[in-house]
Amino acid sequence: MASAKLGVLVVHGMGNQTSDFADDTIREVNRCVQQNGLDPNTICWEAGYWADVLAPREQKLWADLSTKVDMDYVRLRKFIVSAFGDAIAYQRVPGGAYEDVYDLLHDRMRLHLRQLARLMGADLPVVVLAHSLGCAIMSDYIWDRQKEQPPKPEDSPTERLDNLAGFVTFGCTLPLFSLAYNPVMAIAFPGLTLPTKIRSTAAWYNFFDPDDVLGYPLKPLSPSYDAAVTRDCSINAGGIFSSWNPLSHNAYWTDEDLIEPTGDLISRLLAAIG
Repeated sequence: MASAKLGVLVVHGMGNQTSDFADDTIREVNRCVQQNGLDPNTICWEAGYWADVLAPREQKLWADLSTKVDMDYVRLRKFIVSAFGDAIAYQRVPGGAYEDVYDLLHDRMRLHLRQLARLMGADLPVVVLAHSLGCAIMSDYIWDRQKEQPPKPEDSPTERLDNLAGFVTFGCTLPLFSLAYNPVMAIAFPGLTLPTKIRSTAAWYNFFDPDDVLGYPLKPLSPSYDAAVTRDCSINAGGIFSSWNPLSHNAYWTDEDLIEPTGDLISRLLAAIG
């Protein structure tokens, strides 16, 4: 197998997810990289799976609520418990009396990044692909580590994402979470430890479908976001049954309008790494 040059972490969003959620995206991006004349075997992939952290709680909540009470719109209610339950649970719990889902999800991301570093064999440049609530989780994760002074000595550059060379957000809910903050500030991007050549190639692409009521542009949020985000990309995600309505929120994963620019970004980074 070719030596690793780059790592990619893929993080899902809210709702019911399975551990193989990233397989189709990985296959399609690798295909694009190969078409660009580069070796996809030099990329180490890690699926940032976290749905199992909250799924048992959400299943118990639904069982508790529905066992003795008949409710209408059952399928819709179950979707709301699963999808919006994730977003509601993802908040800081004051006082320390309860288990903090915010920290649990960040701990899971740290473990995935630690595994990615093992796969790479070194702290190589990293790209993060994040969907929906996953965008907020990763933005918060990076922000918290950038504000830790000094950094925790047990965390590697990959676990801190000091080597973040690409950020691809899609169906991004970050603007909704920004309501809690004033001023609204973006993470420092690209990663601070990247070599100059890689920094000049780094990019943050944010994809949104105007029909997706949960996906939004980022650059208008503040001057900080305008500077950090390379480009907001308006696309028409999905096929005949999803591209024109809110179902487009889950249609980004293999849409060519996302895959091709993502594959091109990774290809440029691989070329810059040499």
